[in-house]
Amino acid sequence: MNRVIKYLLLVGILVLAGCGGQQGDTGVEIAAPVSVEEIKYKPIEEFFTSTGTVKAILEATLKSETSGFYRLAMNPKTKQPFALGDVVEKGQVIIYLDNPELESSIMIESRLLELEVSQQELEKQKSLYEKGGATYRELKNAEKNYMNAQYNYENAKIQLEKLKISAPFDGVIVDLPYYTPRTKNDAGLRMVQIMNYSNLYLDVNLPAKSLGEIRVDQPVRVMNYSLPDDTLLGKITQVSPALDPDTRSFKSSIVIDNPDWRLRPGMFTKAEIIVASKDSAIVIPKDIILAKRRGKTVFIVDKGAAEERVISTGLENPEFVEVTNGLKLNDRLVVKGFETLRHRSKVRIVR
Repeated sequence: MNRVIKYLLLVGILVLAGCGGQQGDTGVEIAAPVSVEEIKYKPIEEFFTSTGTVKAILEATLKSETSGFYRLAMNPKTKQPFALGDVVEKGQVIIYLDNPELESSIMIESRLLELEVSQQELEKQKSLYEKGGATYRELKNAEKNYMNAQYNYENAKIQLEKLKISAPFDGVIVDLPYYTPRTKNDAGLRMVQIMNYSNLYLDVNLPAKSLGEIRVDQPVRVMNYSLPDDTLLGKITQVSPALDPDTRSFKSSIVIDNPDWRLRPGMFTKAEIIVASKDSAIVIPKDIILAKRRGKTVFIVDKGAAEERVISTGLENPEFVEVTNGLKLNDRLVVKGFETLRHRSKVRIVR
């Protein structure tokens, strides 16, 4: 029995020794799984990103300039009194402030008649003066009377226009405070707010380091987080040359084309200001670049092994960077699994 036990122990020791020797002597390096992307020429843009709230370029808040009895005008398109969201045209009357007493005191018909009479008198005096039948003073008095009549008539029209609240431009009603119809309202009350946001503007604050790169007329892409598929185009219209001492940033203004009125005033947006671009360059993802003592490095796959490349870069944006040196067309660039690689590591390409 003792012999059997000793024999089994000896066999176990030999087996363990054999296994250990086999593991240590293989020298087989495990191929690391990686994903690669073949390098092709691509376009790239360098841009600065900022955020802000868009505002309408055309905006007007109209107040009553005189007292009168409140009456909403009818919208010819809806056959109903004007309401929030209604589109209006320039000069279209939105609200009437009826005031018969004021209309009577303006005497518009009398002013018009006075103008017509003074015009006829002026023409008569001109004719007489040319024939020697009137003095220079008489001619000038006729001219003065005609001018006074013109001023009186124009002023009467201005006073009458104050009884109407009209759209100063094509737009949409965005605010329409409620007043009881046929009640008398005082002057100075807020009547209606109109906007036209086919063009918007956006003020952004940019970091001091970009001051020398931002210029008027540079193109801008504008996006709203609630409309991810809609990208609108704009351009820089103003650049402040001074920095804010508190934020160390400078102000720039952007005008945005909004032809379909997709963006609304008050929306929070992201703007990408394009400062440089190339139509064809070697472009790689920014997050695969490793920072080492030798410089910026990436890995490519060559003959089943990883090859470390030191690269030089050019244009860049938050996601991509242009490689100006260190890579060439059709190189197989490692885009996944590069974190633990070393130069000449064995690799296995996976999808």
